[in-house]
Amino acid sequence: MIGNVTEAKECRRNDPMDLFRSGQVVKICAPMVRYSKLAFRTLVRRYSCDLCYTPMIVAADFVRSAKARDSEFTTNKGDHPLIVQFAAKEAQVLCDAARIVCPFADGIDLNCGCPQRWAMAEGYGACLINKPELVKDMVRHVRNQINNPKFSVSIKIRIHEDLKRTVDLCQKAEAAGVSWITVHGRSIEERHQPVHYDAIKTIKQSMSIPIVANGDIKTLKDAENVHQLTEADGVMVARGLLANPAMFAGYEETPFKCIQDWVDIALEHGTPFTCFHHHLMYMMERITSKQEKKVFNVLSSTSAVLDYLNDHYGV
Repeated sequence: MIGNVTEAKECRRNDPMDLFRSGQVVKICAPMVRYSKLAFRTLVRRYSCDLCYTPMIVAADFVRSAKARDSEFTTNKGDHPLIVQFAAKEAQVLCDAARIVCPFADGIDLNCGCPQRWAMAEGYGACLINKPELVKDMVRHVRNQINNPKFSVSIKIRIHEDLKRTVDLCQKAEAAGVSWITVHGRSIEERHQPVHYDAIKTIKQSMSIPIVANGDIKTLKDAENVHQLTEADGVMVARGLLANPAMFAGYEETPFKCIQDWVDIALEHGTPFTCFHHHLMYMMERITSKQEKKVFNVLSSTSAVLDYLNDHYGV
């Protein structure tokens, strides 16, 4: 599903680091399991999103299986700049995965932040924040083995309770050549507690590479406030964009034009019904009544959803 190699090479954009050099806060769509796939990335790019990540892909499966590559990674020539996020625990496996996507993407990101039990049990995700030498080794290996100097290598982390350990991890990654670091301002144990924006600011002040702030950003105003609080170079948003894919363009809630765009894009991409429907449920959360939700959320076919949108909203 990656498409024609020559076409992909022709459509390559510039170094994603150019976004950070622009002096503007970089607006980023987070890696979201099931959700940040090609169709949704296409949508948010229409509404001022600067940079998109794929959902997290397990590098070992991706390298081993053509079936995994076809199902996990789909892109096209409008899908740039694009970062492919991998879960990995071995430097060479990460390098092999990076080499496969290099002609089609603008960089890779190593997931060091996923707190889910299965990921931690496998040695992936947030447990890597306790293995700074391994993270450093993985970043350095990719840097040494990918010939394209514009291909970025980033990491996404959570914070330690002892922030000195997080700063140490970040400095080791910087020494290995990491392009930027995204910091989710919570520890592994924290789920819905307030985000530690002060910790992100401390990390930013300790580094000379770009830092991206992540956590509880739901509106463009939130993004601006977090930028002020942390001095971060970019903001990464997950649930806020699910609820309102036009958020970065300054809309307070999902405009009907955005819903229409999603319908058009999803149909064009052949998006599976469940994914198509779930996105609409998120987008319409704030603009539908309880009664409407009861009806809309149990619709079970694309045609039923299209009829509902047409009858109720003229979409």
